[in-house]
Amino acid sequence: MTATALSSSPAQTARPHWLRRPAPISLSTRAVALLLALWCAGPLNLALWQKLSALEDFADPWALKRLALGGLIAAATFLWLMLWSWPGVRRPAWSANLLLAASVQHFMRSYGVVMDSSMLANSLHTNWTEAWALLTPALLVQVLLLAGLPIAWLYWGVQMPRQRRGWLRSALWLLAALGVLAGGGLRLYRDLAPLLRNHTEIRYLVNPLATVVSWANVTLKPVFKPKKPFQPVTAGAALGASYAAQAAGQIKPPLLVLVVGETARADHFGLNGYGRNTTPQLAQQPVLSWQQVQSCGTNTIASVPCMFSPVGKEGYEGRKVEYGNLLDIVQAAGLGVRWLDNQSGCKGVCARIPSADAQAIATPTQRQQWCREGECLDRLMLDELDGELAAIPAAQRQQGVVLVLHQMGSHGPAYAKRSLPAHKRFTPECQTNALQQCSREQVVNAYDNSIVATDFFLNATIEWLQARAHQAQTALLYVSDHGESLGENNLYLHGLPYAIAPDVQKHVPWIAWLSPALQARSGVTTACLQREWAHQRLSHDNYFHSVLGLLDVHTSVYQDSLDAFAPCR
Repeated sequence: MTATALSSSPAQTARPHWLRRPAPISLSTRAVALLLALWCAGPLNLALWQKLSALEDFADPWALKRLALGGLIAAATFLWLMLWSWPGVRRPAWSANLLLAASVQHFMRSYGVVMDSSMLANSLHTNWTEAWALLTPALLVQVLLLAGLPIAWLYWGVQMPRQRRGWLRSALWLLAALGVLAGGGLRLYRDLAPLLRNHTEIRYLVNPLATVVSWANVTLKPVFKPKKPFQPVTAGAALGASYAAQAAGQIKPPLLVLVVGETARADHFGLNGYGRNTTPQLAQQPVLSWQQVQSCGTNTIASVPCMFSPVGKEGYEGRKVEYGNLLDIVQAAGLGVRWLDNQSGCKGVCARIPSADAQAIATPTQRQQWCREGECLDRLMLDELDGELAAIPAAQRQQGVVLVLHQMGSHGPAYAKRSLPAHKRFTPECQTNALQQCSREQVVNAYDNSIVATDFFLNATIEWLQARAHQAQTALLYVSDHGESLGENNLYLHGLPYAIAPDVQKHVPWIAWLSPALQARSGVTTACLQREWAHQRLSHDNYFHSVLGLLDVHTSVYQDSLDAFAPCR
């Protein structure tokens, strides 16, 4: 057979027309950027449009103005995309923006969060297990549809030929976009100004520009902004008069455990009058539960450093320097201090004291018993308390000890993973991380079971302290860093800007257990606090001063008026 006979004709090898990939269309870079900007302003801003449609002052008569607002968003997005329009850069940069926008929109629509600077900073400090819990099939579907399709078109459906003389037209397009922004902004200012003032969350819903701005504030702003100088607060830190009696052998040293709770709502604690008994074990202990306590922030990275700060919420948020904190003062006064973490770190609070990660120091047996899928139950920290106490130098132990336990607590969305089967008093539970797919009853059941687990953890820690009454005067303070939304008004999780966050993200529990010996030492009785002061309004601003007062540690930054125990001393 000849070579000619073996060869196939084009007709024989041609694919059917329905299998042929369409030839890519040829468009200028600016045209592609404009189409992508329109896609961002439309499908990738569904969270914004849904929010506006739900507002009475943005109802049907606003249809034309919604269109005008969409034009402003498209113009601003076009300008942003054109910054990345260089050959070799544009496709990956535009793809990254699409992926970012699709991902952020999923979280905004599913959980009701907004990606402001605080939320983004908190996200960047989240450990991999917390991040993994947020990766759901719904996220994948939304990303594939809203980002995958335009990215596929960008790479295989369009070609952008080099146009040596196109710079003038591009400049005119950019000027036109600037004109739309300036003219449209002035035209709509009268209507948009009160809207944004009354609904500040709207500015954080503009996708992906709001996230880009937040990212710049968190990552780039610190690079170009001078680092804040550090101001110690340990000058003059000293032990009070009670330690003289201790040195004389008349009383034992203090042993205080500070439990930093995670994502606990005050209104879901049985001690605070919740309809469910989520705190059955604490109810059997002589504890005090303050019921009107506000957090410093709505996420961990804002609240934890703030509650340990000497300057309070207002001073911390407006600070020009980085201050030392409560633990620095306690250590400088001569007490032993250690931080044990079962969360995503101490957010700088333990920078100058000994600290440990509970999972990192756990034995293989402990990890097998208490850890699953890269994270551990808080119960693990109870097994490590003796070791942490023994690790403190003997000279400091003789003066007194403060142990800080940072919980995983009720961190969402995987509430069901925060409790053992023995703690699951409320069923059925929501077993998925996609909370919006569960009924609200299932979400609340899973969350409440995590509070039951915290109840067990706190009671077990109190029992550990009671077993050491022969060697120390013991006490426990538990305060959560922030609260949580469980589907109210279609909001989930936490982290909304403080000014617009619902109270459930800011109303937190504060529980105190004082042994009889420490009550005698401090002059504070639980009975007095329960009788007179259980309903006083407190905030994280009181935490710093209350701990110092309870420990009888003197410093110039202590304020008696902010000490929650002072009224009964």
